[in-house]
Amino acid sequence: MMHMNNKKSIAHKRNYALARHHAWAGSVLLAILLAIRIFLETTALQIDDILFLFVGCILICYILIGLLFTYRYRSGILESNQADIIKQDETRELQRVQTKVQSKIEKKKAKNEYKVLKKQQNDKK
Repeated sequence: MMHMNNKKSIAHKRNYALARHHAWAGSVLLAILLAIRIFLETTALQIDDILFLFVGCILICYILIGLLFTYRYRSGILESNQADIIKQDETRELQRVQTKVQSKIEKKKAKNEYKVLKKQQNDKK
């Protein structure tokens, strides 16, 4: 697996957030367009169906483009997160090994101190 460098990862995260924002914004605009259409139908005003159809199609294309870009940059986000997880695992393993080595050193010190004390007691006798 190829790891992403930090600048590329940051760019992917920014682009993903921007694409996601546009996909949501398009969805909200499409909902507003539908609400306006329903409101105008209930008020008995003349509605130009072609205009609403045209604007609706443009908004749907806008949403689809936003979704396509979220999927495009999603892989970069997942790869970046995987790299972060690997770094965390490596850090934990390093800490575990350091703790183990430190524990062995402390045991050896305690054993040596015990031997010195025992030797001193034997010398006194």
